Amino acid sequence: MIPADQAATIMSQGEVASTSGDTIGKVGQVYVDNADGHLTWVTVKTGWFGANESFVPLDNATLNGSTVTVPYDKDKVKNAPHHAVDAELSVDEENELYSYYGIGTAGQTATTTTTDTTDRTAADVTPEPRTTRDDDGYITRSEEQLHVGTRRVEAGRARLKKYVVTEQQTVTVPVSHEEVTLVREPVAAGDIRDAVIGEDAIEVTLTEDRVVVDKEAVAVERVSLGTEVVTEQQQVTETVRKEQVELDTTGVDTTTGHITTGANGRNDDDASLGDKAKGLVDKAKDALK
Repeated sequence: MIPADQAATIMSQGEVASTSGDTIGKVGQVYVDNADGHLTWVTVKTGWFGANESFVPLDNATLNGSTVTVPYDKDKVKNAPHHAVDAELSVDEENELYSYYGIGTAGQTATTTTTDTTDRTAADVTPEPRTTRDDDGYITRSEEQLHVGTRRVEAGRARLKKYVVTEQQTVTVPVSHEEVTLVREPVAAGDIRDAVIGEDAIEVTLTEDRVVVDKEAVAVERVSLGTEVVTEQQQVTETVRKEQVELDTTGVDTTTGHITTGANGRNDDDASLGDKAKGLVDKAKDALK
């Protein structure tokens, strides 16, 4: 049996594994028995991203560090009957689960004839504090202790998409063109050329650069989605109860320890009762120091 004081450790960082060493999943909730506070059930997050939680009994489980080892494989746990978490298990629901795991009903072994009808509650609900009186005359004072853990839930989703925007780009391009110029050369003496008086014409082809624009789609970057863990501090405020002890000296003379006369006129101030009362008063005073 796993000790009840390990509930906080199991809830905060625990995982469940089979006896063969295979990991079944992360711990979701831990359930305790309302009657005596011992651990009874643990829920395991299974499926994609831990979307489902399956109940596993802790009757035959062991704890090593924060790992809970159970005598069942992952498929057995994953296919267990599903019930709502963060709520008490009814007797019928618990019997259904025990029957599925083949270990009897309502927390008993298969050979036990009695039935435990106590509902089980998630471990974040602390049992009622009880005041007990020991046989040696002392009162045991109890108090509630607050155990806070965390569990991972879906907080939102992000989607990566792309869209097209249009912008203007200006690029300066050098362009050239040809222009006609007159080139005059004197005819040298002795250079025999035909000298004809009349009209004549020649042509020269002129060229120029024209700007040509072309567009091409190219891959420039790869983008994907990633996650990072950001840790922040949150304060949890909860009301807890604790018992106090006070001295009740009604009907007792605290200076002598003798019982005083009651309203009915009787005086029980005999030596034996007085000694007993004085002893109780002295013990109570010592306890309050």
